[in-house]
Amino acid sequence: MKINRKLKPGQKGTKKLLEKYGDNLLSVRYIYDSEKQVMMKTIELLVEKKRWIPNKNKIRYNKVVHLRIDYGEVSIGRIVKSAGRIWNKEKGYWELPYREVVSLGLDNRILNS
Repeated sequence: MKINRKLKPGQKGTKKLLEKYGDNLLSVRYIYDSEKQVMMKTIELLVEKKRWIPNKNKIRYNKVVHLRIDYGEVSIGRIVKSAGRIWNKEKGYWELPYREVVSLGLDNRILNS
């Protein structure tokens, strides 16, 4: 199958659908299947619209964060070290991607965010 055309509402080939769905019509796609010799028309509709405010405090999963592990917490240190993470000797903390911190359950030890 091959998507040959993707049209915006109002373009030629969308008029009847625009009359039917109005402002809820987002796009129309024409898909061609040369094997079955079939042309399909699909539409993308807006079904819900509400106010959304992005969370600016959310940490990206690939962001490197600094992790505090106190002296004597050998088992936790081994887990972090076995994950191949970096110890910053000057600053005294481990550097890990946030995704790994969450997967290890150590997010309560983050020094920065």
